[in-house]
Amino acid sequence: MKIYTLNELVHTAREASPFYKKLYASVPRERFCIQDLPVIDQKEFWEVNTIDHNQLLTEPQTEGIVFKSGGSTGAPKFSFYAQEEWESLTEAFGKGMVANGLKAGDRVGNLFYGGELYGSFLLITKSVEKSRIGAVLFPIMGATALPITADIIRECRINVLAGMPTSILNLAEYVTGHEVKGIHIEKVLFAGEFVYPDQRSYLQKVFPDAEILSLGYATVDAGALAYADPTCGPNEHRVWGDGIIFEIIDEGTEEVITETERPGRFIATNLTRRLMPVIRYPVGDRGCWTEPPGNPNRKFRMLGRSEEGARLGPMTLYIDDLRRVLEEFSGRLGILNFQTKLIHREMMDQMIIRVVASAPVDLLKKAEPEILEKLYYEKPMLVELIHGDKIHPPQIEWIDASQLIYNKRTGKLLRLIDQRL
Repeated sequence: MKIYTLNELVHTAREASPFYKKLYASVPRERFCIQDLPVIDQKEFWEVNTIDHNQLLTEPQTEGIVFKSGGSTGAPKFSFYAQEEWESLTEAFGKGMVANGLKAGDRVGNLFYGGELYGSFLLITKSVEKSRIGAVLFPIMGATALPITADIIRECRINVLAGMPTSILNLAEYVTGHEVKGIHIEKVLFAGEFVYPDQRSYLQKVFPDAEILSLGYATVDAGALAYADPTCGPNEHRVWGDGIIFEIIDEGTEEVITETERPGRFIATNLTRRLMPVIRYPVGDRGCWTEPPGNPNRKFRMLGRSEEGARLGPMTLYIDDLRRVLEEFSGRLGILNFQTKLIHREMMDQMIIRVVASAPVDLLKKAEPEILEKLYYEKPMLVELIHGDKIHPPQIEWIDASQLIYNKRTGKLLRLIDQRL
């Protein structure tokens, strides 16, 4: 695994990437620390990170792999990996799976999603291979019909399920509802979403012999960030050693947080990626340290999503995506402001879009189906998740400006409020 120093990575980014050259115009060329580098603005980052006329990459891509964020139409977000970087990502993730219990002889059913440039199915497939632990992989895929999935698990004596929590919950409901016999699961390895207490209890009821464990923490844009081991509690992970600089910063002031139990948003610098540099990138989640400074691979706890994007099942709805949808109705409805709230009920997530608008209430209510139709067009995966009973349908809540929720310390409007944990 090739790991660059921060100086090497910044030098390459500054010299070869137009985006970083502009971003680092006022950064000293020598004797700088990571806090001297600005935190990336995600909107600007994705605007220049395109297939044609890319202003972010440090060189033309001639080998490797390309992924795209899930469920996007109008503004796709591409992540570019050189072949060596892809190998490094899967090697790291494979080691993390072993650290949290994958063992020789395990028969792993891969229930993640693939196709349309989506990355998780390929990531898990290759990571199991790169783990070199001696596990057997069964590439089922999350879109496979539940009766077929259950038959494969039973016939192939699969003892480990790897997938999104929603996919595994749907399978558990099918197994229970159809009284499927002959399935014996020893491990449920999940990633991409939180497993909430009600979901964990249900899975343990359906699969009583199963440990419910995290596969690890990674995103298609930032790469492999952290792994879980037996010392980690629910929603806890350990930073991935020398390949990642992982920071937690104050959501209002951007002060770097070093003390434990103080919440902030996650910022990642990936020292294994040079083609598409990821330097002080907002990952989109928030949390706190649970171990003091100086601990190797310091442990942290995840507390939900930050303002960069709302994670619903296997897709991310970015705040800017939602802003573009609402802008089309701004003039007609007098939309003045908005924020998004995430809740969890009846074992599924739900997004509530809280909108301040000046139009009469009857006009606002009449426009709701049209707004949601536009949202579904921009994010077709939302429709798939709703029809698959993986999330509750989004709701629009019309509010007064006085009902908006702000950061109590800084007075900053909270664009995303995650109340699931």
